[in-house]
Amino acid sequence: MKCPFCGKLDNKVLDSRLSRENAAIRRRRVCIACNNRFTTYERVEEQTPMLIKNDGRREVYSREKLKKGIMAAAQKRPIAVSTIDAFIDDLERKLQEANYKEIPTREIGERVVDFLRKLDPVAYIRFASVYRNYTLEDYERELKGLYMLTPHHSLDPRTHGTLKQ
Repeated sequence: MKCPFCGKLDNKVLDSRLSRENAAIRRRRVCIACNNRFTTYERVEEQTPMLIKNDGRREVYSREKLKKGIMAAAQKRPIAVSTIDAFIDDLERKLQEANYKEIPTREIGERVVDFLRKLDPVAYIRFASVYRNYTLEDYERELKGLYMLTPHHSLDPRTHGTLKQ
């Protein structure tokens, strides 16, 4: 394993344990050359499906790319990274079980949208607006729909129509 600090390959494992989801082994390592410590994760390499983009191109599935998109939508929101990781683990398990060779990105995107809709309205709107390329009318429709789902909120005219509790 290459040290992320100095790039040398000589290091030793200090500690190994299963991750919380038992889906990976977490290893604490120390570089022999620079003495810096770092963490690595070992996962089973699974056969993930090829993604079919909207324009017909094929792309290799990337857990990191999916997580980055969800994390961007969830930025500054009260959503634990472990919740996002658990969702992605579950999604990957379902894709593995279904034995897809190829899957449209639209199907994965809709699963993410459903997950975020249930989890956090702001993260949901952020992700959906980029994923679905929202217009101003789309925003208005979605916000009205979210407002209707939360009857304990009311519009506060003193704050120019923002929601209050």
